[in-house]
Amino acid sequence: MATIKDVAKKAGVSVAVVSKAFNNYKDISPETRKRILEIAKELNYSPNRIARKLSSKKHSAISLISSGFAENDKKDNNSFELFKGVYIGSKEKNLDFSIYFTDSSKQHEISFVQYCRQHNIGGTILQGIRLDDPYFKELVDAKTPCVLIDVAMEEKNPLVGLVTIDNFKATKEITNYLLDLGHDDFVIVAGRKEAYVNEQRLLGVKSALNEVGITLDDTKIIYADFSDQLAYEKVSVYLNKHRPSAFICFSDLMAYGAIRAIQDFGLSVPEDISVTGFDDSMISSMSQPTITTIEQNFFEMGRQAAHLLNKLMNNETEENEVYLGYKLLERESVTSKNRHI
Repeated sequence: MATIKDVAKKAGVSVAVVSKAFNNYKDISPETRKRILEIAKELNYSPNRIARKLSSKKHSAISLISSGFAENDKKDNNSFELFKGVYIGSKEKNLDFSIYFTDSSKQHEISFVQYCRQHNIGGTILQGIRLDDPYFKELVDAKTPCVLIDVAMEEKNPLVGLVTIDNFKATKEITNYLLDLGHDDFVIVAGRKEAYVNEQRLLGVKSALNEVGITLDDTKIIYADFSDQLAYEKVSVYLNKHRPSAFICFSDLMAYGAIRAIQDFGLSVPEDISVTGFDDSMISSMSQPTITTIEQNFFEMGRQAAHLLNKLMNNETEENEVYLGYKLLERESVTSKNRHI
């Protein structure tokens, strides 16, 4: 079987020139390109598709880097919807798409920038990765276009995009919804302190409460790491010392855990305590009672991330932040406080 070296030898040129001829470089004359292609055909040489992509100046592939996926709860379908959205979005833009699962410890084993270069990956979508993660710093330093899901940089970077919803506004809306129903004693079931969405959601709750003269002190914030089991355990402990009017949970999984804890404590939702979630995960409509929540479209989030990344890779956009819409879904886990007084 003929190799690229055989073609180069018969054409009297270097291997680099043959490679440029197959990849349509402008510094190769039409005559030289034609002669090389004729010789390749004569020798029955066909360039390896991957090798051609690696030597091409134009990147045609993107990758989603997902951190902590192995720890995802099986009741949470959000990541799957996001992956599907990125896949469809990349197909719409004629981009090859790969998923790279990682965690912070894996950074010591392989350079992701090197991985991108080897696989002709021109840009990345980052999910579940913190801004202080070595992967993110490495990609930014290498000037690799990136789109962040639900994480915003303090300093703007033309090569770093964002796709999210207005988490501040969403939790402020759901808090005002509870206030309008007469609730005035709240406990927050939050995720991870360092998570961007957690910070924004907490600010939204505090803003709504401050406007009506209610101060939320730290004793009324439970951090449950977006886990239903941890939420169950911590809410169970909390109920031994205080029974609030409502739990505002920053994910449906944590709301599910809180509801189980309340019910196992001998109380009813929403008759004794109201509970809200966030995300509109599959569990929110299957729980008993069904969970009042904020709906966000993870499929569209992934799709828009792929579209935005394509624009960043081709210098086709001046705006690198996309805020998607959301909706407050009223279900069975909330009722008016005044109804039972």
